[in-house]
Amino acid sequence: MPGIPDSEKLKINSRVNHTITKPTSMRRTIALLAIGLLFTLSCNKGSVKNDVLAETTSRPTQRQCASYEVLQQQLKDDPSLQQRMDEIEAFTRRFESNPQSAKLLPDGTMEVPVVVNVLWRTAAENVSLAQIQSQIDVLNEDYAATNADYNSTSTYNSVKSGNTGIKFVLQNVVRRQTTKTSWTTNDAMKKSTQGIAPTSPTTTLNIWVCTLSGGVLGYAQFPGGPAATDGVVILNTGFGRVGTAAAPFNKGRTATHEVGHYFNLRHIWGDATCGNDQVGDTPQHNAANFGCPSAGHLSTCAGTPVEMTMNYMDYTDDACMYMFTLGQKSRMQATYAVGGPRATMR
Repeated sequence: MPGIPDSEKLKINSRVNHTITKPTSMRRTIALLAIGLLFTLSCNKGSVKNDVLAETTSRPTQRQCASYEVLQQQLKDDPSLQQRMDEIEAFTRRFESNPQSAKLLPDGTMEVPVVVNVLWRTAAENVSLAQIQSQIDVLNEDYAATNADYNSTSTYNSVKSGNTGIKFVLQNVVRRQTTKTSWTTNDAMKKSTQGIAPTSPTTTLNIWVCTLSGGVLGYAQFPGGPAATDGVVILNTGFGRVGTAAAPFNKGRTATHEVGHYFNLRHIWGDATCGNDQVGDTPQHNAANFGCPSAGHLSTCAGTPVEMTMNYMDYTDDACMYMFTLGQKSRMQATYAVGGPRATMR
């Protein structure tokens, strides 16, 4: 990674206040200096602790996506969002029943311009261009079904999506140095006051890369939400497959998962026990799966189907998720078909 210019480095100014004291006040001065030294050491110790905490929380061991929770908060803040999402769902159903009723591009593809917004405090958080490009490469492989592990299972061959038709092109990288040790899911990183405002969100996929708190790997905004916060947020140690990307989330699949939400896919278990992900060819899951479940893992839902733990919309580790389904492909295509909520990206 290129060195950070001196002009961008945080500058810490140390100031020493000199006080002239009378001999009779010497003991008091020494006592005050001792107290000040203890206070300084205490503050420094706290700062180190906070830095360690930030480093620790940036390397979760289980997948945690906050997209559903962020959606619930948005619905609470803006009751009109539910109506917009209902209209999007109705359009999606019409498209799924008759794809020709809402034309895609001539070759069925969608080229998505991507702007990556990097918020960094330490040099390691200022992820390199190579790491960013590796993530774009992963997205293109996963969404085109050219990923090397695509054929790792034959259990669901009949419903594998193949090429979704969605292509990603890196348009720009925007960087901003910050003093924040971590960010929450309140979208502050998307505001120009503290973070980086999105670039043309109606025509561009914005991805924010930063240190997230609470063990969150990432979250996305579903279609229908406000343009000012539209896009995807990814933890910097779960981004791409080189650089700071850390196992078990070092294959770029967090972005694949979150971009799935951006194109209106739900978690495969429907965010409820045996819930509905609105896709007909995914089996019912009783809950999220973590790590790398053994082959043939059965659901406890009706019919006890074999769960699709290798689906990108489950919670398994990067190395154990490697496919979308035909139903998920159709649902994503509905977002950028004429009349769909992402049609302005065409």
